[in-house]
Amino acid sequence: MTDIFYKALLSALTQLNIALPEGAPVKFAKYADFLIEYGKKVNLTAITDDSEIAVKHFADSLALLKYIDIKPASSVIDVGTGAGFPGVPLLIARPDLSLTLMDSTNKKLQFVKEACEKIELKPEIIHIRAEDAGKNPLFREKYDLVVSRAVADLRVLAEYCLPLTKVGGVFAPYKGDVNRELKEAQNAISTLSGKTQDLFEYELSGYMKRSIIVIRKISQTSPKYPRTSTQISKFPL
Repeated sequence: MTDIFYKALLSALTQLNIALPEGAPVKFAKYADFLIEYGKKVNLTAITDDSEIAVKHFADSLALLKYIDIKPASSVIDVGTGAGFPGVPLLIARPDLSLTLMDSTNKKLQFVKEACEKIELKPEIIHIRAEDAGKNPLFREKYDLVVSRAVADLRVLAEYCLPLTKVGGVFAPYKGDVNRELKEAQNAISTLSGKTQDLFEYELSGYMKRSIIVIRKISQTSPKYPRTSTQISKFPL
């Protein structure tokens, strides 16, 4: 990876006041190289420019660390992880976390598995649909922190993610300009036993505005949720 990549990454993280552990920048560079290489045969991301990968994928994924104090050894699940964002960058920066990467697309999970092996990370990788995981006692209400980035409208995403969140834990979706979406999702969040606690907005190196919402899980989610994916998408709460 080029010097441009390193400069863009470190500049964006300086803006966020986030420091990386020793060896992390090299892991990010290896991950970026493999993302570009693997993306030639499997569609992983439309972003292939060095500096844009550094900022739009890596620094954006790490922005959560500026706004949420994640306790050591917390259990974290990345729902709809795709090419590993935000979960893998969070694990590079916080190797103490107990990270699970979940997606319904096996091709993307195969990339994530191989990429993590290259940079010597060992997250749990699960091939399952989020609505099925939310009904499964192995995963339901098991996680201190549930994250998701660029997956679905917040009303829909809340029904996928809040059933996985521990009571007292946090669901923290990454979004763009989210004010309208957040307002429309309040009924869904409340119905699923969540409560909006904070909304953090930021910009990275002149790119478009980004948001992280902090939704606290205040009680157990009713066992009737999540519904089927068809019901969730056609009749959002």
